[in-house]
Amino acid sequence: MVYVTRGLVETLLRMAREAEPNDVTISLAVTEAGQLPDAGLDPETPVFTDFYLPSAGGSVNAVFGMDLGTPAGQTQGRFVSHPDGYMGVSKLDDLHEVIFVAIPPWDTESFGAFDRSGRTVEVDILDIEPPEKSLA
Repeated sequence: MVYVTRGLVETLLRMAREAEPNDVTISLAVTEAGQLPDAGLDPETPVFTDFYLPSAGGSVNAVFGMDLGTPAGQTQGRFVSHPDGYMGVSKLDDLHEVIFVAIPPWDTESFGAFDRSGRTVEVDILDIEPPEKSLA
């Protein structure tokens, strides 16, 4: 079972819809449930709450081939969209511990999760808000 906030799911689906017919790949990070008010889960349970913009650090990546937009080791998941309608992990997807996949029509019924072997993982979408973060 993997847990994800509804706000994150809605944002990812919107980004996939706006990118169509192109696909998107987005790095995702977790927050421990103990830091989430009203999560109702074991405090150490990871909940997917945040994403890193796929275009961040794009210029450096294009020149040097290094992804500086995503902090190393800080993402536990990946979101990929498949505008072609394939609900699964393809050989072209960037693999991660958990891979969330969405297909048209870009709603929660067309959103799922897989492990890096391509096996389906049950998803629980939580109606909670992550804590506010700041750079300070």
